[in-house]
Amino acid sequence: MKSKTNLIIAILIPLAVGAVSAYLSRQGMDSYAALRQPPLSPPDTVFPIVWTILYILMGISSYMIYTSDSGKKDNALKWYGIQLTLNFFWSIIFFRFMLFLPAFIWLVLLIIAIGIMIFKFYEIKPAAAYMNIPYIIWCIFAAYLNFGVYILNK
Repeated sequence: MKSKTNLIIAILIPLAVGAVSAYLSRQGMDSYAALRQPPLSPPDTVFPIVWTILYILMGISSYMIYTSDSGKKDNALKWYGIQLTLNFFWSIIFFRFMLFLPAFIWLVLLIIAIGIMIFKFYEIKPAAAYMNIPYIIWCIFAAYLNFGVYILNK
């Protein structure tokens, strides 16, 4: 039972981070909708679906690392926390404050942190690392969108 509880908590942590960040960012959503968007911008309904899936995968992968016997797990989970913190603040910088260039730079830092986290996870459990590949790809795509919004709306 404890194992299932820990898994649920591990999944709820990134979901809660995403939900609180979205809640704090909501004031800028109306203004964002009026901005010019770069090509390949998906409909707004895609974002919560994709992020929910990514947060669930993040939670499962963090649980895999947390339950491992590796002496490297504390460092790997530190990087998990760093990237989750960076993730939390990106949408606030981008949507709430509409600081598109600083948000882009922040997102580049997030992508670097995700890459380090994936590497650290891979050293412990490759499957946990692979679960985060869609996340880094999505964040690279988000960087394209973020930079596009910056360029098109200067």
